[in-house]
Amino acid sequence: MARFSISCLFLAAVLKVTAAVTFTIPQQAHTGSYKYAPLDPAPVGISFEFFAFPSYFTNVTATNQCLSNWKDLTGVWPPIRIGGTTQDRAQYDSATSAYVVYSVSNPADAPASLTFGSRFLTLAGSYAGSVVVGLNRGKNNIQNTIDAAKIAVSEVKNLLAIELGNEPEYYSRNGQPIASGSWSPAIDAASQNNWDVSVGSAVNKKPIIQAGNSNDSPPTWGAAELIATENATVKQYVQTYAHHNYPGGTVTSLMSHKGISSNLHVFDADVAAALKEGKPYVFGETNSVSGGGAAGVSPTFGAGLWTMDYVLRASYSNVSRTYFHHGTVGNCQYCFWGRYSMGAPYYGAYAATALLSHASYLTALDDGTTNYAAYVSFGSDGKPLRALLYNSDYFSGSGTRSGQSFQLGGVTGTSLKAKRLTAGSAMSRVDQGGVVTFGGQTFTDGDCKIAGTEAVESLTISNGQVTVTIKASEALLVYLQ
Repeated sequence: MARFSISCLFLAAVLKVTAAVTFTIPQQAHTGSYKYAPLDPAPVGISFEFFAFPSYFTNVTATNQCLSNWKDLTGVWPPIRIGGTTQDRAQYDSATSAYVVYSVSNPADAPASLTFGSRFLTLAGSYAGSVVVGLNRGKNNIQNTIDAAKIAVSEVKNLLAIELGNEPEYYSRNGQPIASGSWSPAIDAASQNNWDVSVGSAVNKKPIIQAGNSNDSPPTWGAAELIATENATVKQYVQTYAHHNYPGGTVTSLMSHKGISSNLHVFDADVAAALKEGKPYVFGETNSVSGGGAAGVSPTFGAGLWTMDYVLRASYSNVSRTYFHHGTVGNCQYCFWGRYSMGAPYYGAYAATALLSHASYLTALDDGTTNYAAYVSFGSDGKPLRALLYNSDYFSGSGTRSGQSFQLGGVTGTSLKAKRLTAGSAMSRVDQGGVVTFGGQTFTDGDCKIAGTEAVESLTISNGQVTVTIKASEALLVYLQ
């Protein structure tokens, strides 16, 4: 693909630029006063709503290409999780030859009940990356769930884990049979623990369970609370602990680096509790705003910037993988892609993946208390690979767009190359004709292929430092090697 190089020195002359924020690149991981988080080979994943999963892989052309784009960066297919509200409405039917069977009055709706057959799990098994399959606990039919779990183990060769129920704190209000009596975190924990052992032993796999899967903010319904109820027998079946997270808010509050950092600190104790058990902690389902997203927030470039920074701050906070939820095809404001158009958040996920590609460690150079972020990824040899700089000041698209000067020290040579993640404003929407680019390139509507000429900026190094201006609502990926 053709390239051209542009200089960013002129930006300061045309933007209102504030005094530089300064950071120094560590020359080696695990040095200095920074915290370094180990990285999963593919930290960015996708969660597919249970009933919609077959449609994404058989009727949405962009799905495979969008996932492949990330694999081309990391060398590893991104992880997927299949689950959500409809996993607790779904019953396994060994007699059906269909992926799923359900009826809805409006194609934009999710079904109130459904069945699925072995082809559903065979399709899941055709995916080359790791797979988490969510099964039903809400209906309290453990034999049906065991039957499905046995097919999952036999058909899904890259099966990482099985979830037993989705967001159990809502079982009582949703009329789920398992919560027909009293229901509380303690009662749910006892139920989870019993099902973990029963299903795990039935499929003769350990560890095999992704435990937790609640959405309410910890500590209630959190991993630390659940772990405290588990004995050694239960723990041997647990592969990972998962929680769900939908921060919500306006575009301004969502994309705020300070706000993102604050939101993630809510999970610190749960992450620590999981790591103490030697188990990974993941966001098994997450996105910008719950319920499929908010039209004025979720499809915007600001939500794309949130996606990027959220992945990086979560990874820095020892969250191993982050699965972004994709709901009903054609009725999903926060989805990264659909049948006909791309979503701006995909660009943020791609930029985050580019920073983390082939990296073993990540650190944050900032303390999370301002709008300005700086991350550095490191290879297995501990050498810095890339830095990502983020200006989370909000730009609506009207008036003068401010710029923030970033100064990076500890760099060598005469110049560095960089790619910019940008759009007309934080409110730009790809599905409404807005142009979002990463390194000057776009992802084509309908098929997710990379298009356009790559724009690589050249940053001049002077006295071991480089200074660059990043506009409000913009980010820059800097290549250190």
